[in-house]
Amino acid sequence: MTNTQTTTKALIVWGGWEGHQPEQVARLFATELGQRGLAVTVSDTLDILQDDALLRTLDVIVPIWTMGTITSDQLTPLLAAVEGGVGLAGCHGGMCDAFRDAPAYQFMTGGQWVAHPGNDGVTHEVRITDQDHFITAGSHDFSVTTEQYYMHTDLANHVLATTRFPVVDGPHVPNGVVDMPVAWTKFYGQGRVFYCSLGHHVDIVGQPDVRRLCHRGLLWAARAETLSDESAERRGSRDEEGETDS
Repeated sequence: MTNTQTTTKALIVWGGWEGHQPEQVARLFATELGQRGLAVTVSDTLDILQDDALLRTLDVIVPIWTMGTITSDQLTPLLAAVEGGVGLAGCHGGMCDAFRDAPAYQFMTGGQWVAHPGNDGVTHEVRITDQDHFITAGSHDFSVTTEQYYMHTDLANHVLATTRFPVVDGPHVPNGVVDMPVAWTKFYGQGRVFYCSLGHHVDIVGQPDVRRLCHRGLLWAARAETLSDESAERRGSRDEEGETDS
């Protein structure tokens, strides 16, 4: 069956701190989106964000750029594109520990990393708190061994999943137990924003539970929910039965 929605377009921009394996994560996301019929552009320079004409054609932008700096000439078109309706989606430090000196960027994403007590290798639970959302439909609570991100987050975020602190939490222990957002959605103007704090290395992003959250989050941000695996299967079943969409 020919996919009629190949005009859905994504831009993946990777770079910054190499410890988060941005090129490998970009390759994984490009594969995930390409397999679902999106036309994907991958760039290793932030200068591509200055191309207003290109940004206006996109459905989703995926930043994979831990730390680093962004100029006003790069950030201003990005903010305008998302406010105008282009989606934004990403994971871990590649989206919410990027451009620490750019609060306007953090306002758009809905959060900023501030700590990972215990560093890498902490086993913790991720609890799905909204099982009715497209992104989390079919997902279940799971355990993961990796960095546990402590975030400063926007109260307007719609939280999809949480993790509980403290775990090896040092000076924060006296403050008691908190449920920290792991995945959320929000709007920035007309643009849909999705974030998942998991993804320290590409092997974590590639774990089935994390991979599912991320790829469905990317599709939701792109307003391309019909390109999910489950939707494709349902379309195929209807075609076999001779049904058509109304």
